[in-house]
Amino acid sequence: MTAKLKHIALVSDNYALQGKFYEAAFGMRTAADPRPERAVTVGDGYVGLNINPRKPARPAGLDHFGLEVEELEPVLARLKERYPEVQVVGRPSARPFAGLSAHDPAGNVFDLSQREMKNRASVYVEAEKPAARRVSHVALRTLQAERLAEFYADVLALQPLERRADDANFYLSDGRVTLVLMPWRITDFEGTGIVRPGPDHIGFEVESLAALKERLAELGDNNPHLRPRPLAGREGEARLRLFRRCCPLGSHHIADVDGVLIDIAERP
Repeated sequence: MTAKLKHIALVSDNYALQGKFYEAAFGMRTAADPRPERAVTVGDGYVGLNINPRKPARPAGLDHFGLEVEELEPVLARLKERYPEVQVVGRPSARPFAGLSAHDPAGNVFDLSQREMKNRASVYVEAEKPAARRVSHVALRTLQAERLAEFYADVLALQPLERRADDANFYLSDGRVTLVLMPWRITDFEGTGIVRPGPDHIGFEVESLAALKERLAELGDNNPHLRPRPLAGREGEARLRLFRRCCPLGSHHIADVDGVLIDIAERP
């Protein structure tokens, strides 16, 4: 049974504002939380976006993603047998989206949850309702793209997708959301700030790019704190060119209010 890509985690100094941005721009629904100081959680009806306040020693930005499986034991058995270097740790019971955390062979962290876990709540257990604007993919940059594609297909049964012969990326799907594995090369960052391997961006699919652009402009006019951050200046423009070149899934590229990159495509 294919695992489902069910949550994406961000770390932010402006977590409440960032949550409001995704709610206002993409129509994501904010989950009720009896302890709002812990985090903000918004969802599109399938994927939960968990925005955590930044604590000392934690870098801000796109942090990790989470997968839901029908049964944890077969996954853990495959990890132990085929990837003994991969470690697994338990998570606090207060987290409604993760029972365990693990990492892939390149060190990218992901959470594992089983559908019937007792600590699951809010957007992680509610009925799946299609949204007009929804998460389409999450992308990682890695030195081991092909090896990680084998790992996620082997251990979590994500389905490899076809790709062009000249495309260096690998794509794996849970049937709705795609995991994009992009090669990391330091030379790609010529002319801009070098970003280490790891999570790169979130992708959204929208009903209308024109309507989204109009909404983003409206947000900025009504509340300048909700205006997307521009990829401007020499370094920003170089980063934008790299963004466009390395992921073919979107046609409009922005950064959210805390600088997380977002790749946007119009639904066919």
